[in-house]
Amino acid sequence: MLYCSQCGNQVNEKDIYCTRCGAKQPVSMPFAPQSVSDTISDRTACVLCYIPFVGWVVAIIVLASLRFRDQRVVRFHAFQALYLFVAWLLLDWVIAPIMLVGLTLPMHFTRSVFPHLGVAGLVKLVELCLIMVSVYMMVRAHDEEALRLPVIGDLAEKSL
Repeated sequence: MLYCSQCGNQVNEKDIYCTRCGAKQPVSMPFAPQSVSDTISDRTACVLCYIPFVGWVVAIIVLASLRFRDQRVVRFHAFQALYLFVAWLLLDWVIAPIMLVGLTLPMHFTRSVFPHLGVAGLVKLVELCLIMVSVYMMVRAHDEEALRLPVIGDLAEKSL
């Protein structure tokens, strides 16, 4: 219930002038979003968390946002996307340098399984698979399906 700013008479939200004294009423502003997370839907937030290479930023914003504090599905996707990104980082920053420096796979393994790939090619193939999983998860999140990845999904569920 609103009242006139001049005389205290009861006015409607849409009234520009008071019906008793004729004073102009202050214009009430429509809801203005306070942050970026207020403007996106739950589905969009889930999808954005899985964007390869930059989705981890969105996932952190989603997890830190008050708006998504009670949204279990959105938080699950954010945690799962973060863990998927951590898996890619471990592969790229830890496993690949170790394999390329000298602790390589046995020659007979790389020749029999991937004859023309080598160790560097094998690492890049696994990285490509992780990126493809991220894109696949974007599609599943868009369809509002809470698909759980084998190990990462269990970690995300425990993190909730």
